[in-house]
Amino acid sequence: MKDAHKQLKMIGVFLLAAISPGLLWAADMQPLDLTLTPVGFLAIAVFVLAYVLVMAEEFTHLRKSKPVILAAGLIWGMIAWYYQGQAGLEALPEHAIRHNLLEYAELMLFLLVAMTYVNSMEEHRVFDALRVKLVGSGLGFRGLFWITGLLAFFISPVADNLTTALLMCAVVLAVGGDNKRFVSLACINIVVAANAGGAFSPFGDITTLMVWQKGIVSFWGFFALFIPAAINFLVPAAIMHFAIPDQQPQVGSDRVNMKRGARRIIVLFLLTIVTAVSFHNFLHLPPVIGMLTGLGYLQFFGYYLKKTQHRRNRLRQGDSQTGDVLPFDVFSPIARAEWDTLLFFYGVVACVGGLGFLGYLGLASELMYNQWGATSANITVGVLSAVIDNIPVMFAVLTMNPEMSTGQWLLVTMTAGVGGSMLSIGSAAGVALMGQARGAYTFFGHLKWTPVIALGYIASILTHFWINAALFN
Repeated sequence: MKDAHKQLKMIGVFLLAAISPGLLWAADMQPLDLTLTPVGFLAIAVFVLAYVLVMAEEFTHLRKSKPVILAAGLIWGMIAWYYQGQAGLEALPEHAIRHNLLEYAELMLFLLVAMTYVNSMEEHRVFDALRVKLVGSGLGFRGLFWITGLLAFFISPVADNLTTALLMCAVVLAVGGDNKRFVSLACINIVVAANAGGAFSPFGDITTLMVWQKGIVSFWGFFALFIPAAINFLVPAAIMHFAIPDQQPQVGSDRVNMKRGARRIIVLFLLTIVTAVSFHNFLHLPPVIGMLTGLGYLQFFGYYLKKTQHRRNRLRQGDSQTGDVLPFDVFSPIARAEWDTLLFFYGVVACVGGLGFLGYLGLASELMYNQWGATSANITVGVLSAVIDNIPVMFAVLTMNPEMSTGQWLLVTMTAGVGGSMLSIGSAAGVALMGQARGAYTFFGHLKWTPVIALGYIASILTHFWINAALFN
């Protein structure tokens, strides 16, 4: 009987190894330290070259996903090749990359659902209606400067900061006309506001989303950053206010009607967010499961719109204001998701994961968090995100996983999100607006106001230490 039991255990172990060999290896074996080897040096060189190409996207017009995807393949290919000569360790790279892919899949599917809802609202002219209402509001340049900034701050926690910035920039361009000074300052304000607004919500930025999905900070815990984030936006905005021309813009009288089902899609999006939060907080499931459930809401609603389309007046098909010629197809907004951003995110996760596997993130963690201290390290992370995209910076911090209080985790989440506002290339919102408002909003135009934005950055950090002091214990 004992022999039979022993055989069953051996068969079970064998099957487990066959299904997932990486699990067995990871239990008692650690990766080799390759930081001082040719493979490590070459991996660093590949990553740096790829990121130079990412930063030069504005000039080369090479999509940012291309170099990092190639770099990811090269880095992991070199790692796997090296480990093939290490007896008993061949399965370690496979286990590590599978872990990275799981992290990426959760975030990618979450973002894909959010992008699908935003694209669906855009297709149903929700944002066009908002833009026309703002343009026709009769506000002066200074009033529009503030209203677009405030809307960017409060919309970005729900929609992503890139979409929010593009929407507000469309308003600015519509009313600004040839007044480049107003357009430039309003765009700077929008970038700062959108990045600040995304810092106090799990849905506002990829960095906050990553921290939430890791379970480091609870959903409601992020709202402790509301006042520091508001300070980050209000300080530079108050100073720039006096540089805005005190004039009244000339605007037209356009009119836009939202398409059928637009308001219900907004409600379904809010219901999807509630579902994701509930799944995570009460059922202890990954938030992405709730988001995908919410995608099912939209799919069934799209089916309803399609089946009831015949009830619409066919004479209105040519009406440019309603635009209800074709029924809503949920796969159309899915196809229009920002796939370059999603694939860029894969390349970043894989590259940073590879550098961590080689041992470089361990060195960085030792230097920054053990020698400099958490506060200095987290403030530096924000400064770095002005030059390097905040996604790889934040993913690197999460991979290091330093021992920190909730207050410090909130600090690094905020600095990584708002630090990118100091340069126009420091965030997706800034890069996108340089293309949308080409000639009016430029790198050097933004750079002139960097000291003012940095003042807001410092003020937000001090405010966080002041009002959230209890979270640092």
